[in-house]
Amino acid sequence: MNINISEDALLWFQEEMEVKDGDYIRFYSRYGGSSPFHEGFSIGMNREEPHDIGVEVIVQGIHFYIEKDDQWFFNEHDLVVEVDNESEELKYSYLK
Repeated sequence: MNINISEDALLWFQEEMEVKDGDYIRFYSRYGGSSPFHEGFSIGMNREEPHDIGVEVIVQGIHFYIEKDDQWFFNEHDLVVEVDNESEELKYSYLK
């Protein structure tokens, strides 16, 4: 499993969340909504220091990660983070 952050998504994080070198962004499973794998759960994201990293990618010094306890949510798929051109918000997809 990998995390892929597009250039547009990286720019979104830098502009909207003001992340910088050394910051941590966590992707996690949250109750509510839906996902391709789990009805009643969706993906959440926030700035948070890690406890037990399962998957991590570092892009321009920014750490994007998923905790070991949340890996089940991604069903062994890669997480792809991009920006939706119409809404200008993050969009997530999952690749096997």
